Amino acid sequence: MLLNSQTQLFQVGSFNFKLNHIVIIGVLVLAFSISFLIRSQPADYGNELMEFDPFFNFRATEYIVENGFTEYFTWNDDKSWYPQGRNVSATSQVMLHTTAAISYQIFGGNSSLYDFTILFPAVIGSLTVIVIFGLVRLFAGTSAGLFASLLFAVSLPIILRGAIGWFKSEPLGIFYALLGLYFFFSGIRSENKKIAFSKIILGGIIMTFALASWGGIQFFIIPIGLFILALPFVRKDHKFLLWSIPLFVGSFLLSALMFERPGPGFVFGLGGISLIIPTIFLVICIFIQKISKDEYKIRNGLILLISILLIGAFLVTISEELDFLPLPSFRYLNALNPFLTTLDPLTDSVAEHATTSLHLSFLFHSILLIFSALGAWFLLSKKISSSIIFERNDMRVFVLIMGITGVYVSSAFIRLEVFASISLIFLTSIGLSILIKEIFKINLSKKKNYSLKISSITIIFILFTIPLVYPTTSNWINGVDFPPTILNGGTTYPPSNDWLETLEWIKLNTPEDSVVASWWDYGYWISTVAERTTLIDNATLNDWKIANVAKIFMSTPDEAWNLLTDWDVDYVVVYVAAQRLVGDWNGDSLYVLNGGGDESKKSWFMRIGDVELSKYLEPNSNFGTNYFWNETLLGKMIPYNTLLYFNEQSQQTSEIFNPNGFVPISVLDINYNDDGNYPLKLVHTSPSFTNKNLDRFSAVFVYEVNKNYISTNDD
Repeated sequence: MLLNSQTQLFQVGSFNFKLNHIVIIGVLVLAFSISFLIRSQPADYGNELMEFDPFFNFRATEYIVENGFTEYFTWNDDKSWYPQGRNVSATSQVMLHTTAAISYQIFGGNSSLYDFTILFPAVIGSLTVIVIFGLVRLFAGTSAGLFASLLFAVSLPIILRGAIGWFKSEPLGIFYALLGLYFFFSGIRSENKKIAFSKIILGGIIMTFALASWGGIQFFIIPIGLFILALPFVRKDHKFLLWSIPLFVGSFLLSALMFERPGPGFVFGLGGISLIIPTIFLVICIFIQKISKDEYKIRNGLILLISILLIGAFLVTISEELDFLPLPSFRYLNALNPFLTTLDPLTDSVAEHATTSLHLSFLFHSILLIFSALGAWFLLSKKISSSIIFERNDMRVFVLIMGITGVYVSSAFIRLEVFASISLIFLTSIGLSILIKEIFKINLSKKKNYSLKISSITIIFILFTIPLVYPTTSNWINGVDFPPTILNGGTTYPPSNDWLETLEWIKLNTPEDSVVASWWDYGYWISTVAERTTLIDNATLNDWKIANVAKIFMSTPDEAWNLLTDWDVDYVVVYVAAQRLVGDWNGDSLYVLNGGGDESKKSWFMRIGDVELSKYLEPNSNFGTNYFWNETLLGKMIPYNTLLYFNEQSQQTSEIFNPNGFVPISVLDINYNDDGNYPLKLVHTSPSFTNKNLDRFSAVFVYEVNKNYISTNDD
């Protein structure tokens, strides 16, 4: 006998488990498992944290576990941004550290905190498949929710920002944000006012948790604000709106005031105003509609809306001149206006801030682009959406607003593609659920119709399978199949233990009060793993100081030595990636640089340090000039020097730079290798530097500042 989806299987307490409940649980377990397995691929290379920021987040979480919350909120980290230090709670994702610390104390068991924080993002990211199921189920029913959970489980932009070891802001921020939205929309859908009251307040508080976990959650302010503006036109229960929306906005902003970050700057700045003004508009609009004649209600409301939008745009514009409205930092303004991308070299230098290309957008979303458009069409088609699934206009409006704003904001830079993915998942899952319902409405009495159903479902399944496996080298499954950054330094070279070995050497062989200078990429590694004080790191709290470190690297060795000693620097670290060529030159090995280390980042040093590029770089290239290699501190610290230029295609060599396909060939040239009168002394090289069996390698070099150096240029 065939079982109906409503057939009762068993009972637990007062709850009756039916077949559809088992199916829902099974799909959610499958989505969680798929998500976790895909996210776990980097662990195959080594059990390490990913990228750079997670190392600071681990250290901050460790501080809570070892010292408690009271000490954490008064902690000035003296191992970073020497000599000022860093006010951690005022400049960090507090809820990330707090949630991880509490979770570890509850679920950590016998595991180390380091191992726990490696697993944390993969677990939280995978649990989010359940949250997005619940949220989309509110919008469009169970089928759409299940599709959303499966799509979220394999979404490449989301997994890239939440793989195992990615102990950064995004996984927890997205989890809290979608959970907050769930409670908010569940509240405004509830017919029980007491339950609605509790859910709406909880939604506002959890949205604050999301914002305190990741500042990028400010994106959700845009669709929420626009949704509030639309509510007086799409809902008739105005009495409910008059208290429920101010309650949500009030609970959100009041709880935000409790945190140092986002804090008052957000509440009384553009973020808070973007919610306060729509809420005021909603109240005034409802009042105007109440006193207006029926035929003028919409017109009068629209006139008020246009007036509010014009006034808001005017205030934001003049705020740039008068500075009376606190604006977000450049990266958030960049998201609102993608054309700002090239104005800030520090922002542009970060790979995740690169402008999104059409190629990447298609790789990230591919089939979602097609079915999200179908979903949007269904939502705009009132007859189809309302008759099949969408009974509430307000839910339909929010999904459409979310789709448009998510795609727009993601165009600023790659990191924000997560918002496009979430928006497209909403639309795609709704489009799929409606399409499949329509397919199954076809009369089964005819054999032709039965074949049509089977072939249609098969085609849909194949279409969604393609991006999982194709292209074979870069698809949604193996897109995160790469080693933790600390094992390859962010290059495409094979993983090695060079950074781990060097950081351990620094920890064991330098005085505990040593100050180490490096490019900002490596600051968190040095302060967390090597436990030494650094000048700058990935927090980018002080653009001026980062620019001055860049200038130190681009200065002459004598000038750089003076600046390093003024800042009490004891050691300088550089990182170089190189390829060893077959053959030699008079017995010396030949190398090609530009593999992704500091030798490749030098152009960013120059742009951020605001130096004359033509002096340091050959025309229209990233190749250093003779001046760079022989007259700058960074050039002298990189233990290679240009021998000649070679064109592989024509097999020609040149002693001077030739832009027509010629690349520099280098030979080993260690400048500061002994105790002579030099500004620096090379005191450590990582293992790959001396391993002649490696064709491609990256190496870390530690130089000690010679405090007894006497400049040959001194009078």
